[in-house]
Amino acid sequence: MNVQGMKTECSSGRKNISLSRVSRRVPVSTLAGVRVRSEGNARADLARGLMPLALGNIGMKMPESKRSIAVRAGADPPDVPKRDGRQGGREWLQSILSRFGPIREKSSNTTVLDFEKPLVELDNRIKEVRTVAEENGVDVTDQIKELEERARKLRQDTYSRLTPTQKLQVARHPNRPTFLDIALNISDKFVELHGDRGGLDDPALVCGLGSIDGISFMFIGHQKGRNTKENIYRNFGMPQPNGYRKALRFMRHADKFGLPIVTFVDTPGAYAGKNAEELGQGEAIAVNLREMFGFRVPIISVVIGEGGSGGALAIGCANRNLIMENSVYYVASPEACAAILWKSREKAGAATEALKITSSDLLRFGVMDESIPEPLGAAHTDPMGAFPAIKEAVMRNYRMYENMSADEIMLDRYNKFRKLGMFEEYLVRGGDREGAKEALSKAPGAKTKAGTYAPTSDDAEFLEMMADMEEKWEATLQDKQEWLMKPETPAPGFNSPGLLELAVAAAEAEGKSIGVSNFSQTNEHAGSNGSSFENAPLH
Repeated sequence: MNVQGMKTECSSGRKNISLSRVSRRVPVSTLAGVRVRSEGNARADLARGLMPLALGNIGMKMPESKRSIAVRAGADPPDVPKRDGRQGGREWLQSILSRFGPIREKSSNTTVLDFEKPLVELDNRIKEVRTVAEENGVDVTDQIKELEERARKLRQDTYSRLTPTQKLQVARHPNRPTFLDIALNISDKFVELHGDRGGLDDPALVCGLGSIDGISFMFIGHQKGRNTKENIYRNFGMPQPNGYRKALRFMRHADKFGLPIVTFVDTPGAYAGKNAEELGQGEAIAVNLREMFGFRVPIISVVIGEGGSGGALAIGCANRNLIMENSVYYVASPEACAAILWKSREKAGAATEALKITSSDLLRFGVMDESIPEPLGAAHTDPMGAFPAIKEAVMRNYRMYENMSADEIMLDRYNKFRKLGMFEEYLVRGGDREGAKEALSKAPGAKTKAGTYAPTSDDAEFLEMMADMEEKWEATLQDKQEWLMKPETPAPGFNSPGLLELAVAAAEAEGKSIGVSNFSQTNEHAGSNGSSFENAPLH
């Protein structure tokens, strides 16, 4: 403790000591038998409050003549044994520090989703039973264990049957671990880095160096807030163009020094405000997409909440794309999709079902490579239980590329995105998709003139047409023709565009009222005489 501006005098009265000089080296508890001379009553009260702690800690006695000065009137001297249950200095300090320990019970204002309310009610009932039993000295251990087992089964059954809409709610839960929560808990050391080298920074996209098991990584991730104030500061996890340029700067730094890159995606999308568009939001995202395919170090991306549109993809072009069990990944938010397709946000539930944004769907389509399991009840109920799984998944996927060369790493990333997507080709006439699929399943098969197999005769005809067009295009490239269908140029005379109007305007300027039909007859007569109107002077 540093107490400045006070002068002390030893009980012997021989020497004056300034606390401002010795407080940096000597604890207050060692200044026993000290008489305080202060200019202000507040400082004297502070010193008097510290004296019992100092004397209680070191077990020293103050001379009888000095006791009345160090304590207030009516208070017990500091050397009197504390038999009345008062706390000493160490106990007092521990009572203060205990207030900053981990919470034992969740706050009552924690956000609770609709489908979680039965679980919360059961947990509260268990707490009430335990409290009543402790107050009355009744042993209800067996009953509590039975209730806890019921709660566990109910929680497991609830979270195993979540709909896509409910998973979207879990992914957006305000208590879900953020990027900084994860980075600080899975890394041994973490140092945040700032700036895009253009004079700007973006709190919505955080970058930093961290080490896991002695291996250095470049961490980059979207950062959301816990409350309204934090969300405003972080822009609700929606980066500006300078945020993506900052991420690109540190990805280039990692590529230069051979540091693996780990990105954490948690954003509803890039910020679409007027200022962001003026600063080049689309260009910033496009440059990130292009540059990430050229990095020579492995890139691992983890979706920890929601990954929306190009804002997520701008740091998500990775060798391995991981997603947490209750996270989502979409090309457009369900609300935006409903507004576009159905002109109403009320259809957001139907859009969520149709977009296939859950981790299981993304794994089936090959968009994601691995799903990271979450604790029972999702990560927002037990964040500390989610961190080990994330750390293990990141390190295990990094080991896959630890011994690869730079060319192999880049080729692996390129091939991954080349294989993305599942599609089925078949001809549809008149918009009858179901009929076309049924006909495709019953088709006996056909072959083109070159012997290529096709499901139906229509498909064979279509393949022949496409092959003919391909051959024609190749021949055009070899002959270097300027036009595939060269436009026809009209013959000289009145048929030239604009010349007829020019003649009419010249005649009207001379004050003559001549119709277009007369000009047509004149042109025909001039053409029969072998002359042209173009050679005739205009007066």
